[in-house]
Amino acid sequence: MHMTRNFFAAALFGASLIAATAASAQGVVNLYSGRHYEADQQLYEQFTKQTGIKVNVVQASGNELITRIEREGANSPGDLFFAEDAGVLGRVQSKGLFQPVVSPVLEKAIPANLRESNGHWFGLSTRARVIMYHKDRVKPEQLSTYEDLADPKWKGKILVRSSSNVYNQSLVVSIMEADGAAKAEAWAKGIVANMAREPKGADRDQITAMMAGEGDLAISNTYYVGHLIAAGKPGEYDKLGLFFPNQKGAGSDGRGTHVNISGIGVLKYAPNKANAVKFVEFLTTPEAQKVFAAANFEYPVRSDAEISPVIAKYGTFKGDPLNVSVLAEKNGEAVKLLDRAGWK
Repeated sequence: MHMTRNFFAAALFGASLIAATAASAQGVVNLYSGRHYEADQQLYEQFTKQTGIKVNVVQASGNELITRIEREGANSPGDLFFAEDAGVLGRVQSKGLFQPVVSPVLEKAIPANLRESNGHWFGLSTRARVIMYHKDRVKPEQLSTYEDLADPKWKGKILVRSSSNVYNQSLVVSIMEADGAAKAEAWAKGIVANMAREPKGADRDQITAMMAGEGDLAISNTYYVGHLIAAGKPGEYDKLGLFFPNQKGAGSDGRGTHVNISGIGVLKYAPNKANAVKFVEFLTTPEAQKVFAAANFEYPVRSDAEISPVIAKYGTFKGDPLNVSVLAEKNGEAVKLLDRAGWK
């Protein structure tokens, strides 16, 4: 979404929009979004075209939006909070800023492990956190599990972003659940010892640094490789390999690759609740799920929805069945663990 739209959307949430929502206008839904993807604009436009309900958007970081909602209190014009990670949704829920929603449509479309059990928030798309590797320097048979990345054989070879990033925090929660907190902390220390450089940049920066020779492995969400390939020159990423960890073996070794969500919840004081629920239900329709997959290279939550061919070419995988609510509930523990491990 372009910056000009951000300012326009923020302006709308001034006096004129608050006045409109205070009157419970039937033709709008007010969305606070921590997502930063151009593809989402397609979803807003499709929903408006289908229903006549206008989607007003305020876009900022998750923490900025949480602070704003708390400040607005019962007068908040916000109807929905759209986030790119279960950990962020959990922070909103922990502050009592969501209200539960009962929707047979959502319960049918979204697997139980990808939504909050009491209907406070719902996963709409998924992404796997995987190991990217350079085919000239690493062979896939050398890779196996997340746990193996802490082995000294990878010293100076791993590229990964900061521990302040919620994607890494959620990955750590999944390892805590599989192996216990002590082993998870030892793992995090092993990752720090094996880093090719101090963490900097986003996931795509880890991939491009790996391709440039700064490291041999990069920990990244799957959809970033889709964006890089789509924007790159033909053949530019032919040497990029993608490995799904924890696919084989007994116990935690074969639990499956860590999966996270982008998701959404209806805010506690939503002035347009009916429109908000209608919008969430729309996001689980085949046409909306297609946008998540085709335009943003995410995996749809619907089992009958198509995956982007750009991502599908890397094959299928077994996902960790851990309920994503746990990623939210234990986020604070993961943050403290990463601090103790010295992961900057």
